[in-house]
Amino acid sequence: MEPFTPENLAARQERDAMARPRPAAEDLRAGGHFEVEELRVPADGRDVTLVSARPAGVSGPLPLLYYLHGGGMIMGNAWSVLPRLLRELALPLKLAVISVEYPLAPRTRHPGPIEACYAGFVWAAAHASGLGIDADRVIVGGKSAGGGLAAALALLTRDRSGPAPIGQLLLSPMLDDRDNTCSSHQMAGVDTWDRTSNSTAWRALLGDRYGAEDVSPYAAPARATDLSGLPPAYIEVGSAETFRDEDVAYANALWQAGGQAELHVWPGAFHGFDTFAPEAALSRDARDARARWLRRVLGQWKLLR
Repeated sequence: MEPFTPENLAARQERDAMARPRPAAEDLRAGGHFEVEELRVPADGRDVTLVSARPAGVSGPLPLLYYLHGGGMIMGNAWSVLPRLLRELALPLKLAVISVEYPLAPRTRHPGPIEACYAGFVWAAAHASGLGIDADRVIVGGKSAGGGLAAALALLTRDRSGPAPIGQLLLSPMLDDRDNTCSSHQMAGVDTWDRTSNSTAWRALLGDRYGAEDVSPYAAPARATDLSGLPPAYIEVGSAETFRDEDVAYANALWQAGGQAELHVWPGAFHGFDTFAPEAALSRDARDARARWLRRVLGQWKLLR
């Protein structure tokens, strides 16, 4: 795939915005299988859009997956990820899902995206009763850039004494702006999201802070020096993708801080493998492992309560 560069970024963003599916609420309801509502919540003088969805006809407050979409911080939207999330996780696990339309770089640089995610998270927890969700059973999650934002959100809400998630679902998370691991060099020009694209995205997010020694862990969670007190994490990554080594290192850092992490390194998998090849045996295994972890975390919470 042609890498993203500073020179082609604007054109690639425009192309992606036109081509990426953006299903309407009625489409997401799937003939009445789901209840879907678009919400706008205030965040630092601007509204953040949340797309709230849940299986129809399920009574009682549901656990919530607060989900942040992928796209390298420069692409994607809150709607396009929902059909798969609802079909693969929300329906079988009886989960509510809130997908966040956070602002994209470079139009909005750090800390704009993570602050939007945090504002939506705090709002959802405060309005849990009206949303039909259980504020004590919230899992933050995301894929790629969204996985990095989910990890950053877990750090930020810990440090601000905000609502406490019971887990973090980190799927091939984008964690390290330094872009200098062995796997980032191995997969240069090979992975679907390679070192050039990654550098372009981090530059878009950080602007003139790119490459600085004191980049915030709320932008790049791999920069965090204190990973204590975080909720259990599910971390998955492919063995043949750019993010392999930074994700493995993050799991190891969580263990060293006394935390819990379940790490899956899928053999031969590249970035976005389950999107490009959803029916592959490896993709099915990955989906099953995510669902098992979610069931286990929610089940352990019930026992502890």
